[in-house]
Amino acid sequence: MKKQGERLTTNSKSKSKARVFLVDDHPVLRQGVAALIAGSADLEVCGEAATAAEALENIPSARPDVAVVDITLPGANGVELIRDLRVRHPRLAVMVYSMHDERFYAERVIRAGARGYVMKQSDPTQLLEGLRAVLRGELFVSEQLQKTLLKTLLEAGPRGGGKRGVDRLSDRELQVFEAIGRGRTMLQIADDLHLSPKTVETYRANILRKLGIENSHQLLHTAIRWVESGELEEPPKS
Repeated sequence: MKKQGERLTTNSKSKSKARVFLVDDHPVLRQGVAALIAGSADLEVCGEAATAAEALENIPSARPDVAVVDITLPGANGVELIRDLRVRHPRLAVMVYSMHDERFYAERVIRAGARGYVMKQSDPTQLLEGLRAVLRGELFVSEQLQKTLLKTLLEAGPRGGGKRGVDRLSDRELQVFEAIGRGRTMLQIADDLHLSPKTVETYRANILRKLGIENSHQLLHTAIRWVESGELEEPPKS
């Protein structure tokens, strides 16, 4: 009876752990996050996926409490995955863990349904802290981003305002725009995002049109400005 009781106690402890599902196309990154979570007493990894499609297929059987999602994924990106998860699994908390600067994507992923955003460059303990926060039903972003989100809300006014600047861009267009600002070529961007060069060129054309930019020089100047400061100024006249 004692041994049976000990097994029951062990199972009880296991059930008390929150279940975490990892979505990232880099196996080494997933292994690192899994090792970090394994060292915690209240969290455990219940499944992994390298793509959005794999995540949508495996999450139902894995039964996670929270999903850790990267933004850049092969095929459908992380923002699209978050929207799908909100519809299919509305009770599932989502934490974004990305190399992308939170200034560019955090507001967008939160609108899509995520409850938190942690950059991969941050102290790893921030991810654990963020996971526990979103599991409590809280919103987890940096203090600086909280101020930015509040400012955006206040500037929008009572009617919410219209879309301006990069808000006009789709999720993929924003990824391409940021990559241009970081000096990536069209071929490199296509490789990074697992897209065809023709598709990337289409996104580039859309960016020019939506931002009112006339040529490649203005696009590069505006994109660099965005990456460096998070601001979108009027492009210089040629």
